[in-house]
Amino acid sequence: MATSQLQSELANANSTHQQGNFRFALVALTSLFFMWGFLTCLNDILIPYLKNMFDLNYTQAMLVQFCFFGAYFIVSIPAGALVGKIGYQKGIITGLIIACIGCLLFYPSASYGSYNMFLFAFFVLASGITILQVSANPYVSVLGPAETASSRLTLTQAFNSLGTTVAPFFGSWLILSTVEHDEKITEVGEVIGQLSVQQQASAVQTPYLILAASLFALALIFMLLKLPLLGKREAKSKTSASGSAWQYPHLVLGAVGIFVYVGAEVGIGSFLISFITQDGTSGVSESEAAHYIAYYFGGAMVGRFIGAAVMQKIKAGKVLAFNALCACILVAAAILSAGTVAMWALLLVGLCNSIMFPTIFSLALQDLKQHTSQGSGILCLAIVGGAVLPLLQGMLADSMGIQFAFILPLLCYGFIGYYGLIGCDVKRPETTENA
Repeated sequence: MATSQLQSELANANSTHQQGNFRFALVALTSLFFMWGFLTCLNDILIPYLKNMFDLNYTQAMLVQFCFFGAYFIVSIPAGALVGKIGYQKGIITGLIIACIGCLLFYPSASYGSYNMFLFAFFVLASGITILQVSANPYVSVLGPAETASSRLTLTQAFNSLGTTVAPFFGSWLILSTVEHDEKITEVGEVIGQLSVQQQASAVQTPYLILAASLFALALIFMLLKLPLLGKREAKSKTSASGSAWQYPHLVLGAVGIFVYVGAEVGIGSFLISFITQDGTSGVSESEAAHYIAYYFGGAMVGRFIGAAVMQKIKAGKVLAFNALCACILVAAAILSAGTVAMWALLLVGLCNSIMFPTIFSLALQDLKQHTSQGSGILCLAIVGGAVLPLLQGMLADSMGIQFAFILPLLCYGFIGYYGLIGCDVKRPETTENA
């Protein structure tokens, strides 16, 4: 229903705008996908950095992801209501400004050396990204012909993965290497004691000021763009739809699948640097270890293109189950082995992750008919797994050690394998569809 309304709005908009005029808009939208992938991946760089700075245990360090992905759960529904009132373009501008404020908050957080202020900055930043996602995802799908919507979304998602691949090099260069350099100077100068928290925290000020300026520039660009006013709901037509999306077992299982997938992906990414820098793994510095995160997310980018081609010939559920099985084997290898074998086993999980989120999402929405929009909202809320499961993994790391804590992602991938083989095909309820 919402999609047909948007396509109608787009048809009206196209009567006064040339389709070619939207090309720059799509380029600008693609930059948004790159930016929020970039910003999300920087968390994996900052977690070990903040852990060392504030002398945190793993549970406390994982509060970064708890606050960041918790924003998805808290802000998603209000963001949807906001975008429904002001439209997609103004929603994007609002999201960019809020994300910009979140980046600016890293400056006083560093100046005061307050972990709680850092956590609040992460929450504000993620709130802006959530509004961006609620606005930009459907905007890309309707800003052009319906028959090419999937190709546009695939392209923009690929640039999201590009952002997560580039971010580790940026974080390593401007954040981790700066702290390590200052620590070496301290040792050479024989200065007693460690660097102060404020000195270490200042390493994040310049990078996040650069990011804030970039987000503000993007907000100005979207203010100046002349785009069709899409997404604004003028009046709600209340057609009575019997039942609810919750009555579809494959959707409920799919929501669990999204919950555990995001939790597993974020959990592994959050612990990668700490795991790689262990003496039993590689023992390299944190700035060197940060480069390896690019392989984790770069694998997801490559696998997305491979998976898209494979799923044209093989059933999506089977491909999902195969990837989940490979992920289980790799995580088990990382738990049971040591050295570079364990490191590369964990990094290769990124290749398996590639198709999981969009595949689970699409399988869970099959056959929902008039409940599709409600089902989509449920699946978006399930992203909160990125807040909950890494925190639990942190507790396991504190009690069992970081290597054995990967048992939690292993169980998550086991459930995803079940969903791909069985859960996505469970019997649908018999409902009467209202036209």
